[in-house]
Amino acid sequence: MLNLLRHHDGTPFRDLNHNGTMEPYEDPRLPVGERVEDLVNRMTLAEKAALMCHGRMMPGNARQALPGNGIPTGADLIAGRGLTAFAMMAVPDARAMAEWNNHVQDLAAAERLGIPVTLASDPRHGFTANPATAHTGGGFSAGPEPIGLAATDDPALVEGYAALIGRELRAVGIRLAIHPMADLATEPRWARISGTFGEDADRACRMITAYIRGLQGEAIGPDSVACMTKHFPGGGPQAHGEDSHFVAGRRLVYPGGAFDHHLLPFEAAFRAGTAQIMPAYAIPSGAGLSEVGANFNRDVITGLLRGRYGFDGVVCTDFNAITGTEVPGVTTFPPRHWGVEELSVAEQVVLTLDAGADQLGGETDPGLILAAVHSGAVSEARIDESARRILRDKFRLGLFEDPYVDPDAAAELVGDAAGRDRGRRVQRRSLVHLSGHPVAGQRLYVEGIDPAVAARYGTVVERPEDADAAVLRIAAPYEKREGFLEQFFHSGSLEFPAVEAERLSSLAAAVPTCFAVHLDRPAVLTPLTGQAAFLIGEFGAADEVVLDAALGRAPLTGTLPFDLPSSMAAVEDAREDIPFDTRAPLFRCGHPTAGGTASRR
Repeated sequence: MLNLLRHHDGTPFRDLNHNGTMEPYEDPRLPVGERVEDLVNRMTLAEKAALMCHGRMMPGNARQALPGNGIPTGADLIAGRGLTAFAMMAVPDARAMAEWNNHVQDLAAAERLGIPVTLASDPRHGFTANPATAHTGGGFSAGPEPIGLAATDDPALVEGYAALIGRELRAVGIRLAIHPMADLATEPRWARISGTFGEDADRACRMITAYIRGLQGEAIGPDSVACMTKHFPGGGPQAHGEDSHFVAGRRLVYPGGAFDHHLLPFEAAFRAGTAQIMPAYAIPSGAGLSEVGANFNRDVITGLLRGRYGFDGVVCTDFNAITGTEVPGVTTFPPRHWGVEELSVAEQVVLTLDAGADQLGGETDPGLILAAVHSGAVSEARIDESARRILRDKFRLGLFEDPYVDPDAAAELVGDAAGRDRGRRVQRRSLVHLSGHPVAGQRLYVEGIDPAVAARYGTVVERPEDADAAVLRIAAPYEKREGFLEQFFHSGSLEFPAVEAERLSSLAAAVPTCFAVHLDRPAVLTPLTGQAAFLIGEFGAADEVVLDAALGRAPLTGTLPFDLPSSMAAVEDAREDIPFDTRAPLFRCGHPTAGGTASRR
């Protein structure tokens, strides 16, 4: 409930501290800075510490739904621990999410100072489902993955689609996007390339600018979704392509000396006004900086981010770098405290705060921060600095005036016909013509495509030899990893196993075949290029979008956002930090335009 009162001069205000008087922080007429300062001065140290924890949250009363599972409820997190920032781990549907937002805002409004909750989320508008990086579901208007947005190389298109993302997120109460990724895809084996804007820094800068402007607008206000751009100082040059969620990926490496090159997209994000920054898990190894993970690294956060770039927005650590994550009844994920593993939790918290971070991503125990202050290692003045930054964004977003949303309006807006149509148009614009020409025929053999969708295009047959044409949607190759979380990360070799390459080649020899390859990483497609009648690169698209392209019913206008290597040997010989470093690539970034269009070092 808004609980609006009127000041004696008629100004409406929310009586957040329940005293019947319009305090300065409740006065919508005052500048944000004055309101922030008034509120910080009213807060206890415990309330400030809670502000600096950015937890995870499941919608609904999870503890009641699953007795004894230990998952904290909204009441536990807000009323019990005082937290006011959460990354949503699930969105069941638009109406339920909007109702959940209103519920948690009611919980927050009942607290002593009535500080509103900020709900955040990893990307939800694509096709990737990874519990640690991106989500599907919720009925949002799906477009391609961010790498597919880069394939359009159309800033106006991307800004318009990002504005749609922002409208849908706002409708359900999500006001902070834990995206975009400003990492450059210079290491082809890295599992998170689909979340980037590609290998070419110039194109990535154009896309980052458009994306942030679409979500935030020209300035952050009540109609904005704030952006938390990640993973500073650039998570692309992972050693051997291993991801930093796991110990094998604990280091960023710079054998080509290109550390500064990876800062270019972040510079574009700063110019676009990104509200917040998330540092990387990994250690920027050999860059002349402290050899600890970026979350703990004073050289990275205070020296580079705050010092060189003058960034004064919120810095939130990547999630659970300090204490890890427990999924009750399922598994426990260890902390990603690379470079400081030998330190105690208390020492790691002090190091993180000294480095300059404002919020501890994934942490839900304000006692960690309180202990750092009570020990004398961190001053309350240092805590006040972070509190001011965090509160400033809440005020700028208008959450103190009205954090509530309309569930009926959310159900009507999210994933409506116009939104789905826009998402499909962006999907179409992202498809890349790699080689060959569209296939044709009435009898179709398909793999990786819903037969019911394919039946709208012809008669679906069960055997390739009975078909006039075949359309196969295939994943880029990867090595399946063990472990609950690691299985979601496509890592390792980019080459098709020999048995699969032979199967695909034999099928293409039997019937004119279109291969539509999902390029979440730059696959080695050498075995297919001489066999496929038509070869398409896609980055997240509906079956009908792929079929329209495969059968020549829609043009393909996208261009590759990275080089496609010709062999794994070329990938292994390349330097992780240098763009376009694989020798004799099969297709160059910018293909199918003549010779590619990327600026090459």
